[in-house]
Amino acid sequence: MRGLLTSSIGVTCAAALTLPALALTVPSAAAAPAERATTTGDGPAGTTALPGSTRSLPLAPRTGGRLLGEAPEQGLYRDDLAHFSLVGVSWDNPGTELHGVVQVRTRSVATGRWTGWQDVDTHNADHGADPDTAEARSGRVHGGTAPLWVGESDGVDVRVRAEPDDDPGPRGSTPTGGHDLLPAGLRLELVDPGEADPGEADPGEADPGAEAPPQAPQGPQAGVTYTEADASAAVNTDLAPFGATEIPALDQQDTEDELAVLTGVTRLKPHIGARPKIVTRRGWGADETLREKGFVYTGKVKAAFVHHTDSGNGYKCSQASSVIRSIYRYHVKTMGWRDIGYNFLVDKCGGIYEGRAGGVSKAVRGAHTLGFNNNSMGIAVLGTFDSHKPPAAAVTAIARLTAWKLGLFGANPKGKTYLKSGGGNLYPKGKNVRLNVISGHRDGYSTECPGAKLYARLGSARTSSARLQGR
Repeated sequence: MRGLLTSSIGVTCAAALTLPALALTVPSAAAAPAERATTTGDGPAGTTALPGSTRSLPLAPRTGGRLLGEAPEQGLYRDDLAHFSLVGVSWDNPGTELHGVVQVRTRSVATGRWTGWQDVDTHNADHGADPDTAEARSGRVHGGTAPLWVGESDGVDVRVRAEPDDDPGPRGSTPTGGHDLLPAGLRLELVDPGEADPGEADPGEADPGAEAPPQAPQGPQAGVTYTEADASAAVNTDLAPFGATEIPALDQQDTEDELAVLTGVTRLKPHIGARPKIVTRRGWGADETLREKGFVYTGKVKAAFVHHTDSGNGYKCSQASSVIRSIYRYHVKTMGWRDIGYNFLVDKCGGIYEGRAGGVSKAVRGAHTLGFNNNSMGIAVLGTFDSHKPPAAAVTAIARLTAWKLGLFGANPKGKTYLKSGGGNLYPKGKNVRLNVISGHRDGYSTECPGAKLYARLGSARTSSARLQGR
């Protein structure tokens, strides 16, 4: 393993964690507006479409007039669609809440049968970039529900119904319903995750005799053009070979040796957990042309916020990469964010995946906990855990990941820390808030995320993470 450390880290580790290579990380001008029209792919006209697609279909009124006390309803029924696997509903103004119920049923490609009605979580405004950041002010951001994984489908029926306001208003006034108006611009979002590049090996299946790809230059190079896939891979070359589909696990001693190289500081007894295996963006098939160019960093990682994706539990672990590709598309093409919002994702079998691009060992700013994305990281477990218990493997993965990543920045998983609020519904902008180093999303914003059952397991995750750090 010493040989692996020497060959994979090389000279690229000399840079500090928060000072990635300049040539690959300078943010560019704003990308094109998020797709809203119905499409079958995202490639330019005349070229081969990139894998996957996002289609955005306007909803239509299902009630012909508005009677007193009746909430309006909008919906859409289609049984002639190209295949999709994830759905959601979006609207124009990200500052508008949808007070009501969103339900969908879909027709399975495999069985030809329609599912029963499924609820879609309408409370998704608690995710996203902090106010007053370039990502939030891009003009591309929309409101939207949480995404729901439905599996490969070719038909959809969606209904959106506002909830009446129970407040009758002042005595003598005519009831108006208050919340009985739906947000403007309601659209059904259908996401096909596509297939990963067939030319790429599955994680852990690289040909040991194959020639390693060349290392990307680590500084400005005149006349050299980098693709976004190159940039995304190059920021992890301090941990794995360029273009790797996974960052391999290390044992405790090798992790401590690596920490000394990464930070330039040798500690007698460092508090860090052994590095877990992490599937890279290339490993789960990220289309790097979708996201905005460049990366955004903060000073350090002081806290980890745990989330659930609220996308349902009906996926197989072998489908986790497809689920992540779908959420990535939904965050970028529908919600209008610069990249997927979470820094890491965990599947129900304990697999760990790189989220937002910028380097898994670095302090990458995400869009996961509105108001607290600075100096933190977001870990999302794929699934919904309001009433379903999270699998033990997923909780263990949270502990292993936080023991390593928080250890890189000297943070104690069982400790407390202060984060300055960027603005939200719990804490005003500028307030220093004392939080657990491992917190649930609801600790920073009034929300049900990460679900009551997963939130109840965070104490166990803190204890296990601290033990893995040797505390």
